[in-house]
Parts: sequence; structure tokens; C-alpha cells
Amino acid sequence: MTNNRCSWVPVNDVLYQEYHDYEWGRPVHDDKKLFEMLILEGAQAGLSWITILRRRENYREAFNNFNAEKIAAYDEEKIQSLLLNEGIIRNEKKVRSVVTNAKAFLNIQKEYGSFDKYIWQFVNYEPIVNSWKSHDEVPAQTEESQAMSKDLKKRGFKFVGPTICYAYMQATGMVNDHTVDCFLYGK
Repeated sequence: MTNNRCSWVPVNDVLYQEYHDYEWGRPVHDDKKLFEMLILEGAQAGLSWITILRRRENYREAFNNFNAEKIAAYDEEKIQSLLLNEGIIRNEKKVRSVVTNAKAFLNIQKEYGSFDKYIWQFVNYEPIVNSWKSHDEVPAQTEESQAMSKDLKKRGFKFVGPTICYAYMQATGMVNDHTVDCFLYGK
């Protein structure tokens, strides 16, 4: 028996299938994982998600397994070494944004007690479950992702436009955009 997946998942790409089947659209409440996905979604800007997904292990290694405290303390020497790392996207603005975002992330944790408590407020602490018939119906951004983007930017985050925020919401299960014909719809 084959499972019907969302149409954006390539039939012959096991990595993409596993991401779709076991991660995408599933609610995430772990701060470290929420930080990782925010960084990876920002790294994706202007690129395809599979480009980042195939480099995810390199990102984990390069950025201390997304330990925000360690990343926030990166100095110029560390940043320069990251810019030479062929395993990640070596865009200087994106690399520097990881450090900036780590600092802003830690500030939110201090203010709210957890990043989870902060970020899930944009969906009233409940996943939004949509009922799209096809991937073409899925919006690139929503009022919620626009509000999230605006607030994150106000707090100093970089690479958090409303489209990136919507992809982040999908990736972390704040929004479930599995199409109605997908075997994961409604789960």
C-alpha cells in the first residue's frame, strides 16, 4: 500500500518523504527544535527547502547543535570560520543573522519563560488545521504569519519575513497544511 502524500513531496526522495511524514505539520513545543527550525527556515530564503534539508546535519554541526547560548557568544573569528564552511549556505547576512537571532531568542526566553510560550501565541496556542484540496490553494503568508514577522522583527530577528514565518508555522505544526488527499490530513 502506498500512502498518498502532499503533492510537493517528490516520489523518489526518501529524505523529503521522511521529513513530510514525521516532521512537517507536527506540533513542536521544544524550544531547541523551535530555534533550529527558525534558523533553517531563514537559511532557506531564496532557496528550495530540500537544499537546506540536505544540509541540516551540517548546520547542526556548524552551529553547536543549535545551542542558542553558545551561538549568541560567537565572535568574529567563529563567524569567519562559518563563512568558509562548505556544508552550509555561506551567505554572510544569513550566517550573521543566526547569531543575532540567538540573542533575540534568549531575550524572549527570559521574558516569556520559554520561546514556545511566546511563538505559539500567534495561533492562540492551538494548531490551525486547514482543508486545502491542492497545494496551489496554500497561501504563502497569512495574517498570523504577518503578525509573527512584525513582532519578531521588532525584537531584532533577521530573515523572518511573513513568507518565512508561514513556512516556519507549517514546519513546526502551528499550521497543518497537509492537503485533504494526504494520508496525514486530520492526524
